[in-house]
Amino acid sequence: MYSYGWKVTEIELGELFRDFHLVQPLVKELASPNLFTREKKTQIVEAAFFLSQRATTPKDEESISPMLALSRQSGEIADTLTVRGLNLKPEGSGVLYWVNAIEQEFPLGTFATDSSGKFQKDIAVPPSARGLRQTVKAVLSWEEGDWQVSDTLSLTFEKMVETVFLALMATTFGVLVAVPLSFLGARNLMARNKLGTFVYYSVRTALNILRSIEPLIMAILFVVWVGIGPFAGVLALGLHSIAALGKLFSEQIECIDPGPVEAITAVGARPLQVVFFGVLPQVILPFLALSFYRWDINVRMSTIIGFVGGGGIGFLLQQWINLLKYNEAGTALLAIAIVVITLDTLSAKIRARVQ
Repeated sequence: MYSYGWKVTEIELGELFRDFHLVQPLVKELASPNLFTREKKTQIVEAAFFLSQRATTPKDEESISPMLALSRQSGEIADTLTVRGLNLKPEGSGVLYWVNAIEQEFPLGTFATDSSGKFQKDIAVPPSARGLRQTVKAVLSWEEGDWQVSDTLSLTFEKMVETVFLALMATTFGVLVAVPLSFLGARNLMARNKLGTFVYYSVRTALNILRSIEPLIMAILFVVWVGIGPFAGVLALGLHSIAALGKLFSEQIECIDPGPVEAITAVGARPLQVVFFGVLPQVILPFLALSFYRWDINVRMSTIIGFVGGGGIGFLLQQWINLLKYNEAGTALLAIAIVVITLDTLSAKIRARVQ
C-alpha cells in the first residue's frame, strides 16, 4: 500500500536538493522581517539626453550643487556615453535609470559614490529609448536617525488583533450552537425511542456534512454573500466550529458515567432535569477544554481564511506575497508564529486546569 502511495504521490526526494538554490533568496527575505526602520532619505539628480544623429558634447560647468553630467547630450541607440555624478552624498549607493519620452523607467545598473560624492559610469543608450527627449536619472537612498517601529509591524499587529478576535467570535458562536446540538447527537440520550433515534441520526448526519466542507470553501461562499472582511471569516469558522465541536461534545456525552443519569431518571426526573443535573456536571470541564482548544485551532485557520478575503492577517499576508514583498510577509509569519505559540501554551495550561 505504501509502495503504491509513493508512486501515486510522485515523491521525488532528489527535487529537494536539485533546485534548492531557487528558493534560497525567498527564504532569506522571509527570514528578514521588517520590524524596525529608520527615516529614509532620497537624493535624485537628472540629465537630459536627445535622440539625434548629430552628437553634441556639453560644456563643462562647475557647480557646488548635486548634478549629473553626460559626456554627450545627443546620440543614437546603442551609443556609449559616460555618466558622472558630482556633489552627491559621499560614500553612498544608488541606481541609475533611463527615462524615455513617455516616462517609462528602465534601470541601467547601480553605482557608488566616493568620499567626495562623485561617481562615473559608462552606459549605452538602450533600445527602450523612445521620442526625442530622454532623461538619465540617478537615485540615491539611505537611512538615518533613530530606529523606530516600522509601518509593516504596526499594520501586522493591528491585523493580528483582528485575527485573534475573529477566531474568538467564531469559537463563541460555534460553542453556543454546538452545545445544544451535542445533546441531540448523543446516542445514549436520544436512541431510546424511534423519534429520538431519528433526531440522533439527523443531527449526526448534518454535523458530518458540515465537517466535511473545508472552512476555505465556506469562506469563499460567505465572501460572496456578505462581502470581503472579517465577518465572512467569523461565519465560515463559526459554521465549521459547530460541526467539529458538536461531534466532540456529543462523544464526551456518550462517555459519561450512566450511574447518575439512571439514579435521577429512577426518581422521576424529566429529560431536561436529567441533562442539567445528571449529564452537564460531568461534561462541563471537558466542554471548556475543547472550546479553548478550538479557539487555538481557529486562530491558525483564520490565516488561511484571509487568503480568500475572510479578513485578519491572512488577507494582508496574501497581498504582500502577491506583491513579492517577502520581508513584509516574513513579519506577518513571525507574528502568526508568536501568537500561535502563545495561545497554544495558554490553552494547554487552561485545559490542564479544567480537566
